[in-house]
Amino acid sequence: MPQITPDQAKFLLAVTLPNIKTEHATTKRVIEAIPLDKGDYRPEPVAKSGLELAWHIAAAEKRFLAGICTGKFDFTPINRPDSIKNSAQLAAWFDETFNESIKQIEGLSGEQLAKSVDFRGMFEMPAVMFLQLSQSHTVHHRGQLSTYLRPMGGKVPSIYGESYDAAQARAAKEGKAS
Repeated sequence: MPQITPDQAKFLLAVTLPNIKTEHATTKRVIEAIPLDKGDYRPEPVAKSGLELAWHIAAAEKRFLAGICTGKFDFTPINRPDSIKNSAQLAAWFDETFNESIKQIEGLSGEQLAKSVDFRGMFEMPAVMFLQLSQSHTVHHRGQLSTYLRPMGGKVPSIYGESYDAAQARAAKEGKAS
């Protein structure tokens, strides 16, 4: 991976961060859409439950963002606290940790953002470029989680445009038949 200058790293942060924040809000909505009493739903025995998959998304994103901040990844497991028992509590934790990490990232120097960071000995790239890798990971698993929602009795929120469920709710609010 070619190196980038500190100015290029700051520019990448400036153009990437608005999208990262938008994607975070979308992912939070998908997590919040898990019915509070259905977090144990899994589509098959070997699949993660809805709450486990949501935790994987939240914990991995925390790990990626922390790695950008520190310039080094810590792969120690991030276990879900016992206090997080449902999707609402998980979404709140996800939002809180995201906002804390983003504030730290926004305060990083161009040199810190341009610093080459190793990922499990497989590859290295500038710290700021891990924002996009983190989002790709999140979006991938968010798609998986969104397919759990209807079978568990939830509604799929709008992700990239209006979802069927959001359209139905809008039509009902407007008094229109579907």
